Amino acid sequence: MSEDLKSIFQNLINNNIQNESIDDVLQYLIRLFPDEICFSTSFSMEDQVITNFVKNSDIKIFTLDTGRLFEDTYNTWNLTRSKYKVNVKAYYPDQNELEPFIQEKGPDSFYTSVDNRKACCNIRKVQPLKRALKGNKIWITGLRAEHSPDRKDLQQLEWDESNQIIKYHPLLFWSTDDVKNYIKEKQIPYNILHDKGFVSIGCAPCTRAIQPGEDFRAGRWWWEDASKKECGLHVHK
Repeated sequence: MSEDLKSIFQNLINNNIQNESIDDVLQYLIRLFPDEICFSTSFSMEDQVITNFVKNSDIKIFTLDTGRLFEDTYNTWNLTRSKYKVNVKAYYPDQNELEPFIQEKGPDSFYTSVDNRKACCNIRKVQPLKRALKGNKIWITGLRAEHSPDRKDLQQLEWDESNQIIKYHPLLFWSTDDVKNYIKEKQIPYNILHDKGFVSIGCAPCTRAIQPGEDFRAGRWWWEDASKKECGLHVHK
């Protein structure tokens, strides 16, 4: 089945589908994969923009609730539900994995080593993601090229070998100003932490505001070497 999906992916690339407008691409994908498209939101500015695009469609929206999110993130979640009347399905860590890990390592072991931090990310994010993606053919994300040097060579449509799924990044080439202007124009609710220097918002213990001139990702896992700052959700070869 994955080989068939990879062939479809290649046809999409050959036909330059990704160069169409976001609305046109979404409609095309919905016709091609009814009930097999999902969108992962962390309630970031980018994800709020995408929610505005998919709100009236059959695209499934989900989020990964790690149990360590900011209260402002939950507030944004509530505002999004209220404004758009959308169902956001939450996926949580498996208690049979999390509880023994906390018992052995402690609640904040991610500060003590990269291995512990990655293990925490795996339990709280990567494994729930795999459950969320199961049964879907398209995974829509809010990745942007500005987020990281590793993403500058990405295409809007890519094949995710790890999860055997086609990924679509509709805002890949949008600038931060593009995102902010769209939010203002459409009056989209967003996480107020963005107004306090938080540009990339994850778990509360692992995220801080950045200072002027700092890299976009400097606020995530700030105690680690920059080359090790990934959580395993988006693996780029």
